[in-house]
Amino acid sequence: MTGAVTRRIVERGDARIEVLAQGKGPIVVMIPSLGRPAEDFDHLAGSLAAAGYLALCPQPRGIGGSSGPMKGLTLHDFSRDVAAVVDAHGGRPVVVAGHAFGNFVARTTAADFPQKVKAVALLAATHTWPLKPELRDSINKSHQMDLPTEVRLKHLQHVFFAPGNDARVWLDGWREDVMHMEREATEATPKPEWWNAGTAPVLDMQSECDPLSPPDSRNCYVEQFGAHRVTTSLIPRAAHALLPEQPAAVARAMLDYLKKIEHV
Repeated sequence: MTGAVTRRIVERGDARIEVLAQGKGPIVVMIPSLGRPAEDFDHLAGSLAAAGYLALCPQPRGIGGSSGPMKGLTLHDFSRDVAAVVDAHGGRPVVVAGHAFGNFVARTTAADFPQKVKAVALLAATHTWPLKPELRDSINKSHQMDLPTEVRLKHLQHVFFAPGNDARVWLDGWREDVMHMEREATEATPKPEWWNAGTAPVLDMQSECDPLSPPDSRNCYVEQFGAHRVTTSLIPRAAHALLPEQPAAVARAMLDYLKKIEHV
């Protein structure tokens, strides 16, 4: 990949958001999964930069140089953080991509700031809600650091990694306090305020083996949001982690979509 990664702090009130930036050109802002860092997007950001885009990856509050209140929040607080990042980089409409939990923030940003969001890319978004108890249990135990490694690997494999993919790459990088912050913010935000992503165009990038989005749910966003808004893309041999499982396929699907909406 090409281009150095730069780091910048964007301030918004009592929040300070560290932004990892790479490349030049039209902007794609990427929001990581529950309790995960912006570095999860390293490969995708590099691919976008090499193709002529500016990839902006804000760290969630509590990770890296990002800080601010972590209690009493809603998803709207996170969307305002994203909007501040957009404004700090020119304020023109951007594509906001969210991985897993990050798609909640991406959708909220599109709903709250339609003038700042050109399109929303949902990477391994959850199609079934609420989650089955056994899936929630595996998500929780995947990042429970006091469990034996082999137990955590079993649960990581159950939810996040397709058969044959190495779950060990996600043993590290989890932040429990950030996860609690993000879950509490989600529970404090009424679903109708963010679920539909406003009226923005949507890329629904699905993982073939994602237990949170089984095959019979693959058309759910097309049915809910309308076929005129939603483009679907299916990534083979991937589950809920997606990004570390099939990085090249994810980059291709994202670039194909960006080219599709270039003149929208």
